[in-house]
Amino acid sequence: MKILVIAPSWVGDMMMSQSLYQTLKAQWPQATIDVMAPAWCRPLLARMPEVNQAIAMPIGHGSLALGDRYKLGKALRHNHYDRAYVLPNSFKSALIPWFAGIKLRTGWLGEMRYGLLNDHRRLDNAAFPLMVERYIALAYEKSNVSRATDLPKPLARPALTVSQREILETAALFSLHADRPLIGFCPGAEFGPAKRWPDYHYAALAKLLIAKGYQVALFGSAKDNEAGAEIIARLSDDEATHCINLAGKTELDQAVVLLAHCHAVVTNDSGLMHVAAALNRPLVALYGPSSPDFTPPLTDKARIIRLITGYHKIRKGESDQGYHQSLINITPQQVASELNDLLANVQEHECAS
Repeated sequence: MKILVIAPSWVGDMMMSQSLYQTLKAQWPQATIDVMAPAWCRPLLARMPEVNQAIAMPIGHGSLALGDRYKLGKALRHNHYDRAYVLPNSFKSALIPWFAGIKLRTGWLGEMRYGLLNDHRRLDNAAFPLMVERYIALAYEKSNVSRATDLPKPLARPALTVSQREILETAALFSLHADRPLIGFCPGAEFGPAKRWPDYHYAALAKLLIAKGYQVALFGSAKDNEAGAEIIARLSDDEATHCINLAGKTELDQAVVLLAHCHAVVTNDSGLMHVAAALNRPLVALYGPSSPDFTPPLTDKARIIRLITGYHKIRKGESDQGYHQSLINITPQQVASELNDLLANVQEHECAS
């Protein structure tokens, strides 16, 4: 069986989509799964053993580009796919499998997708509260799975592959200290500071960890580099020698490898949080107005800290420097305590096993 997946365009969603690929391979071990996604996703897809190849989606997110989608679909016809899975809910995302003439096209009903999808499911949000459950459910006949409780357990979890050789070579490339265990910070987040734990709290936590013998690496994109610089600026000169700002200085694949090298990760609700979870790293996830109820980190090695409940609209500038008050109220001492307890539990479990 040859399968084409139209994948999502966000890091976190992309990571959770791996659970679908794992479920499909469990059902059809000989299946070939190709994934169409933005070119930047290739480093993630290359580390998913279930994926045969990544096909670059050259059309920007939000652009209809009907003619270009037709050309893409027509070019895919020679691959003779047996079925397609469309993970985004938009009309345009369902066009390429239709143009490609793929006989069975599966997805949740979204905006005007009758006909484009001929194996469509009507989503009941309450029946499938987690995004990963919605992805996995598409692998089964809709008559057999009407709610998340119908899904076979345990649910497949994202798992990226990284070799020890890659870790050693990449750590040396960025001059990470071999004598200090590494703690990763992911201080960035989409939608600006409203989803971010304050930089000054990250700096205070870095001081505590460096004093205990750790080194700290700051991960993120180029737009997170300034936040990383502000964190390091709050450290003493001696402390700063044990904290490196990698935001915007690594390729995505290098960031994945270095996250795999981390002893633990402290992170905002972000795409890199899901990457760290897929690397099975112990992590402390910090939530404010966004909720972990829909897209939590999919790992047993996570501690979630959130001081409020329910959904809160994300607004810029409603608190100090744009930070949400609920995130300001999470103290560095609280995070350090959770991190210490998490690492102790992980070590105890590993020794017992």
